[in-house]
Amino acid sequence: MSLDKANHDTERRPTLSRRRFIRGAAAGAALTVVRASAVRGAEANSTIDLGVVGLGGRGAWIANLFARHGGYRITAVADYFPEVAEARGEGLGVEKARRFSGLAAYKRMIDAKVDAVALETPPYFFPGHAAAAVEAGCHVYMAKPVAVDVPGCLTIGEAGRKAGERKRCFLVDFQTRTDPFFQEAVKRVHEGALGHVALLSSYYTDEAFPDPPKTARPDSRFRNLVWVNDIDLGGGYLVNAGIHAVDVALWLARQTPATAMGSARIGRADPHGDSCDAYSVTYEFPDGLILNHRGEHLHNLHGFTCGCVAYGRGAYMEGNYAGKAWLRGGPKGYRGGDVENLYEAGAVRNIAAFHQNVTQGDFANPTVASSVNSTLATILGRDACRHNTKLTWDEMMKTNRRIDVDLIGLVQ
Repeated sequence: MSLDKANHDTERRPTLSRRRFIRGAAAGAALTVVRASAVRGAEANSTIDLGVVGLGGRGAWIANLFARHGGYRITAVADYFPEVAEARGEGLGVEKARRFSGLAAYKRMIDAKVDAVALETPPYFFPGHAAAAVEAGCHVYMAKPVAVDVPGCLTIGEAGRKAGERKRCFLVDFQTRTDPFFQEAVKRVHEGALGHVALLSSYYTDEAFPDPPKTARPDSRFRNLVWVNDIDLGGGYLVNAGIHAVDVALWLARQTPATAMGSARIGRADPHGDSCDAYSVTYEFPDGLILNHRGEHLHNLHGFTCGCVAYGRGAYMEGNYAGKAWLRGGPKGYRGGDVENLYEAGAVRNIAAFHQNVTQGDFANPTVASSVNSTLATILGRDACRHNTKLTWDEMMKTNRRIDVDLIGLVQ
């Protein structure tokens, strides 16, 4: 069951791969971290003491955005690797005693008292980290996907519910839903601009992450996003990357799929992870709406594309993560505009919204249910493709398959 029932231009393909942008942003973050003390512009009573868990490439980058906002004071950091915690903590001006490392670093950071936590680890760890933060009375800001399996998704849903009850904010950082062109185009679809929507078509293509050999210790795959190649740590490419496009489709559909079927394969050379990197999934919704999603993550110079098209009667709507969002045809056509720098601009808007919600006491936390549902939908598609079968949402939820990682022997 869903957690939340509730003029035409040719698309311009971006010249910069989103993967290359992420890696470039991560490299820049390592060199340009801004000390929180240098950008504090908010009054003391509106400044949020923030702890960041996971200070690798994107974690360092997102920490820099929090510091740049001016309404946060980064007072603690946690990372599995001590050298990372020390280097990032030094760059952010965090006291040495509040730089934590090891698997339990997040617990020690929470015990050290922060108002809020930002979670930027491999998604396998999100449910445990988020639940502990909420139990300790912290506000939570986290990346997507929310988990790698159904039990993890349910844990996040419960943590979000508890956060609201305890007057705490919980925000999941999807960027597309923050864009004003997407918002207006989707709003018009919901108002009937396409009439009866018969088909949704979403897509996500990009180059692949490195896929180094696995070792006996999983911490060898905690760095540099290589964990995306592992279903157990990162969920796999469909769950970790394709979710951006599937999330837009579910936003348009306002419902969760009843079934998924499809095929997937590993196409990269000399693979060591178990994630498929080429896939085609067909979802069917309870009212008969069809969603086709396709994706590939191969080194082939095709580059990054991510978006969704909704086909109706006499009109269609198209939105692209890096391109244009608009609606063509019908009485509610919308010229839209170019979606620019969404990877950073969306995160900046989410960071600002999180601060506003915390300081103004808005605990509705609307991103939780939609993010849990999008993650579950991609898990449904992933598992249907892996077994080359038709899988129902109800079957997936009833099976409630848990993914475990053997962490014995790692530094606590």
